[in-house]
Amino acid sequence: MPTFRLTVNGVPHEVQAPADMPLLWVLRDLLGLTGTKYGCGVGSCAACTVREGREALHSCLLTIGDAAGRSFLTIEGLAAAGGSAVQKAWIEADVAHCGYCQPGMLLAASALIERGATIDDAAIDAALDNHLCRCGSYPRIREAVKRAAQLRRGAR
Repeated sequence: MPTFRLTVNGVPHEVQAPADMPLLWVLRDLLGLTGTKYGCGVGSCAACTVREGREALHSCLLTIGDAAGRSFLTIEGLAAAGGSAVQKAWIEADVAHCGYCQPGMLLAASALIERGATIDDAAIDAALDNHLCRCGSYPRIREAVKRAAQLRRGAR
C-alpha cells in the first residue's frame, strides 16, 4: 500500500492508504480526527468541509492521492489557526442545535472571513450555499458569521 504525506492542523503525517481513499476517511479513520463529518459522500451537504488555506473543500471528494503533499485545516485545529472568533460568535448566536453540520460551516465561514470578503447576507449565502443544516439554523448562522467578522476586526 502506498504511503502519502500531508499536513493536518499544522502537523505532518504519513499515512498508508489506497490512493483513491477519500481524505474524509483518512482524517477520521487513520488520523482519528472525527470532527469532520460524513454526510452524503457526494459533496452535496458539506458536512465534510475542511480548509486548504482560505478555501473550503469537501473532503469526501478529494482522494488522498490528490491530497498528498498539501496542508489542511479541520475543526480540531480551527481555534489555533485563528478561528476562535467564529467559534465564539457561533456560541453567542446559539447556532448549534444537533451540531452535525457545524464543523463544516465553521470552516467555510472562517475561510470567507479570512479572504477579506464583504460580509453581508449575499456573501454568507454564497459561501454556505451547499451546506445543509437539517435543523434550519440559517438566520442564526448569518448572524454568527457577521458577528465573527466583527470579532475578527477587534470590534466589541
